[in-house]
Amino acid sequence: MAEPDDHHLDEYLDVVLTGGREARTVEIVEYRDDWPSRYLTECQRIAGALGETARRIEHIGSTAVPGLAAKPIGDILVTVDDPEDESMFRAQLEAAGYVLRVRESNHRMFRTPERDVHVHVWPSGGDEEGKHLLFRDRLRSSSDDRLRYEEAKKALAGHYRDGNYYAEAKSAVIEDILRVAAEGHTASDG
Repeated sequence: MAEPDDHHLDEYLDVVLTGGREARTVEIVEYRDDWPSRYLTECQRIAGALGETARRIEHIGSTAVPGLAAKPIGDILVTVDDPEDESMFRAQLEAAGYVLRVRESNHRMFRTPERDVHVHVWPSGGDEEGKHLLFRDRLRSSSDDRLRYEEAKKALAGHYRDGNYYAEAKSAVIEDILRVAAEGHTASDG
C-alpha cells in the first residue's frame, strides 16, 4: 500500500525535516538482547558530549521494552533546559557523531549516520518527557498493552514507506494506552 493519498503531513515535514523526506521501508523485528547495551553505549557518548547540559538521558521507545518487537532503531530521550537554544547542545552532539534530522518547536531529533539511533531533545520537566516515560513504563509492566501495541505496529508497518506516516497511524493506540496508564488502571502484569 502506498502512503495516504492526502499527504497531509508533507507540508509540515518539508518544514521540520533537515535533508528532506526519505522513503524507507518500516521494518519490525523481534526484540534483540543487545538493545540495552547499545543504549548504554550511546548514553555514555551523549553524556560525555553534553555533560550537565543533559538533565536526563533515558532509553525510550520500543527497543527499551524487553520482549517487544520493534523497528531496529533505538530511541533516546535527552532533556535540556531549552531545546530552542541549540548553542547548548547542537555542536556537541554533532561533534559526537550525531546529525540533526528534525527541528520542531521544543524538540530536536538527531540520529546516527547509520540511522539506527534517534536522539530526541525535549525540555526538562516537559509534557513530552513525562509522556514518553509513562508509555515506556506502561509497556514494561502490562503484557496486554505490550501485545496490543506490538500487534498494531506489525499490522501497520507494511503499509508505510515513510516512518512519519507510520508514527501517525499508530498514534491512536498510543494515546489509548497513555490514557489508561494516566488513569492508573492496571492490566495484567508481566
